[in-house]
Amino acid sequence: MAATRPLSLTAAAFRAAIPWPRGRLLASSPGLLTRWEATSSIPEAGEGQIRLTDSCVQRLLEITEGSEFLRLQVEGGGCSGFQYKFSLDTVINPDDRVFEQGGARVVVDSDSLAFVKGAQVDFSQELIRSSFQVLNNPQAQQGCSCGSSFSIKI
Repeated sequence: MAATRPLSLTAAAFRAAIPWPRGRLLASSPGLLTRWEATSSIPEAGEGQIRLTDSCVQRLLEITEGSEFLRLQVEGGGCSGFQYKFSLDTVINPDDRVFEQGGARVVVDSDSLAFVKGAQVDFSQELIRSSFQVLNNPQAQQGCSCGSSFSIKI
């Protein structure tokens, strides 16, 4: 599966709510900087790390094939200003950071990572929906009630 390469976006471009397509859309949900690897041998990820929960790792191992990984992006939009976007992808770009744990990989571009560094990616399965989501985002000031968008700390 080939993915298109977006143009490098600045924070101002995010505020202008310019989305970009990439990979297969999985879910829009709360929750992305450069190449770091968070492995299961590192119990507490550093400030610039993205941590993966056990349920996230398990679900990614079930749905990804070969070189596929979960891409986390932050886009302008939603009711709080920014929103998370998850998709499956196979192309790692020069400005991407790779976070790996237990064989599952989450990739975040450098522009998006500034908005989610230190956060945790989870997979939640409920009666009405199942989705990947970002938890405990230290860059978020507040989120909307549905949990799919957030505003940043200034």
